[in-house]
Amino acid sequence: MRDLVADAQARFDALANYQVRLKSTSAGAEPVEVLYAYRKPGFVRMDFIRPHAGATLVYSPASGKVMLWPFGFDTFPRLMLSPDSRMIRSPQGHRVDQSDMGALLVDVRELQQHGDTQVAGAETVGTRQASHVIVTCRPGRVMARVSRYELWFDASHGLPIKVVSEGASCEPIETVLLEDLHIDVPASQLRPFA
Repeated sequence: MRDLVADAQARFDALANYQVRLKSTSAGAEPVEVLYAYRKPGFVRMDFIRPHAGATLVYSPASGKVMLWPFGFDTFPRLMLSPDSRMIRSPQGHRVDQSDMGALLVDVRELQQHGDTQVAGAETVGTRQASHVIVTCRPGRVMARVSRYELWFDASHGLPIKVVSEGASCEPIETVLLEDLHIDVPASQLRPFA
C-alpha cells in the first residue's frame, strides 16, 4: 500500500515555499482565517483575516523571534515576542514556529508509528480531488493531545488540503482547510518576511 503521508513529507521536503488561505474551526473557539506563507528554512508569515483582522505575525528562524504588527505589516506599533508567548498561541496551543505543513506531517508520521493507517478512498474537497487517509493511534497512546488524524491529500500535488484532528475520546479538536495552495511561489510574488 502506498504511504500518502510519506509521499506528502517528501513533497514538502522538496518545496522551497508555499502560500495558502488557512481556515481553522474548533469547538468553543472563534473560527480563524489566515493568509499563511512559509519559506525554508522556517520563515512563517500569517496575515489575519479573522479574528484580529489586519494583524500580521512573522517568525524568523534566524532570530528565533516573532514580530507582531497588530494593525498590519510594517505599521506602528510592533512587538517582538517569543514563539511560545501565550499572546500568540492558538487556543489549541499551536506555536507559529511549529505551524507549517512539515511540522504537521512530522506529527502525523509519529502517530503512524504508534498506530494504524487506513486509506479511505478518493473524495472531493471543495473543487479538488483528494485521497482520504485516516491515521489512528493505538489505544492508550496520544501524540500532542491527538489520537486520530483524518487527512485529505490533493491528487495533483500530494499535499494536505484538509486535516481533522481528534482527541483520545474521539472529540474533535480542530478542522483545518487549506485553500488556494500555491507551491514554489516566485520571490517577487511571495509576501515579504521582513
